[in-house]
Order: sequence, then C-alpha cells, then structure tokens
Amino acid sequence: MRDLSYQIKSALFGVAIGDALGVPVEFKSRETILQKPVTDMIGYGTYNLPPGTFSDDGSLTFCLAEALSHDFDLHRIGQNFIKWRDENYWAARGELFDIGIATNQAITQLKEGINPELAGNTNTESNGNGSLMRILPLVFYIKDLPISERYEITKKVSSITHGHIRSIIACFYYLEFAREILLGKEKFGIYKKLQVEIPNFLSSLSITPSEISLFDRLLEKDISVLEENKILSSGYVLHSLEASIWCLLTTENYKEATLKAVNLGEDTDTTAAITGGLAGLLYGIEDIPKNWIELLARNEDILDLGNRLAQKMENKNID
Repeated sequence: MRDLSYQIKSALFGVAIGDALGVPVEFKSRETILQKPVTDMIGYGTYNLPPGTFSDDGSLTFCLAEALSHDFDLHRIGQNFIKWRDENYWAARGELFDIGIATNQAITQLKEGINPELAGNTNTESNGNGSLMRILPLVFYIKDLPISERYEITKKVSSITHGHIRSIIACFYYLEFAREILLGKEKFGIYKKLQVEIPNFLSSLSITPSEISLFDRLLEKDISVLEENKILSSGYVLHSLEASIWCLLTTENYKEATLKAVNLGEDTDTTAAITGGLAGLLYGIEDIPKNWIELLARNEDILDLGNRLAQKMENKNID
C-alpha cells in the first residue's frame, strides 16, 4: 500500500497536470483538436500562457488542500477561495485568468459574509463542474468516516460554490471512486461496486429519484463500452464526471487517460483535471511523465503542500 504522502502528491499533481494539459486548447471543438491532437504538454494557445500553467481547477484544488492542512473549516476554505480570486492566491503564475460564473457568484456571496454552506447556487442551471474539479483533496479527510458522514461533508464542501443536489451527487460519486482507489481496488471492480453501494445509499435519502436516474450511465450501465461520440465534454457537471470515468476505464496509464480527456475538446482543462486526479491516484506520481512535472508551474510549492497535508492527515489519524 502506498503511503499517504505519496497518495496526496499523486492526487495534487494528477489534477494540476491534467489541468495544464488542457489549458492551451480550452474551448476548441473535438473536430478542431482532431486535426492536430494534443500529444504532449504544450503552451500558449487559448490563453497565450507558457506550458505547465494550471487554471482555476488546480488553484481551487490547492486552496482546499491548503485549508485541510490546517483543519476542516468551511470558513477557511471559503476565505482561501476569496484570496484566490481577489489576491491571486495559489494562482499558477501570479494572475487569475479563468473563473466560472457560478464560482465567481459564490465567492462574492462569501465575501459578503454568507454562511459557506449557503454560498453556492442551488438552481438547476448552476450545475457546472466547478465543485467537482476541486473536490479531490477532501477524500483524504473523509476516507475513514462512515458513508453518511462522507456524504454530508462532501455536500457541505461542494455547496460552497455549487449547492444543487446534482453537483453534490457528482462530487460524492467521484470521491467514493477515489476512496476505493486509495484502498487499493481495481478500477473495474470499483465501478461495479459503486453501482451497488451508491444507489443503495442515495435511495435512503430524500433525493428526487429523477435526479439519481440522471447518473444511470454510471450507476446502471457500462460506460466503458460507449463510443467516443457518445461521451460529452462540456462544462456541465454530469458530462465532466462521465467523461472522466470513461477516460479512466478506457486507458491504461496516466498519460493516455489525460490526453484522451484533453482531446475530447470543449472544457479540456477541467475534463483532464478531473480525469487526472483519479489517474494520478490510480497509477501513482511516478507514472506521470517527469518532464510534465518539471514544466508544471509551482511544482515545488505543490510538493510542499502535499507534505504538509500528509502530515496533518497522519496526525489526525493518530488523534
């Protein structure tokens, strides 16, 4: 079993490198990218930034990890998000260049003093992937808790920016998948196990059945057998979750998984960040191409954050 420090670094670098791979081609269609597929870490493109530049996905993931390295405190997480937007805290190169509408609105609410659990919009239209893309560090805090507590904490952390049940279920599924990877399980075994455990748990809650049924391609079917043209890669949370699991199940290493995600087009950085988080955990940081790690902005800071979060989580387990 890999030690906690290794797993945390694998997750943090997994998210940020996937993000950075997608940044240069964000918003390009699948058809456009197909003419010149991404095969390596490139730069410039959409935002004209150097190779290895992560966006809001990486920054907000690090803001969450940074907060957890102190304690679990929703207010601290929220304050870190404000510092990121307003002071470029955990920005890749000292300047914010990408922020989602729902996340921006929620951060404004946080700044005005609203309770973090209530800051995220609960409208059906507010189901972008902004909480899913940053949620992964939470798995290290909740992994040893009962499923009901894992769900409740995930709900709270998602709701800082995205409070609708659809975003919460997406984050919950993703973290449950990540947790099973931490336990050393095989990816198809995890997929099948979650098809039993997640519907059973969600049905015990007062969630509208039609909301749960939206996840049927993951919870009832085998998404891995679908052709690429059936996988969507917009900024909609369900598309992002499905695409990330599909990329993970249909590839055999970190590089393949993240490049497959990028080449789906549209919300390339986020699809690859979400995919990269799980792929990083599954295959380990040593499976990430070394030159990608070297090119990644703030790689030494990320290593330090990983060490600090691991130390905190290990002390928490001792306590």
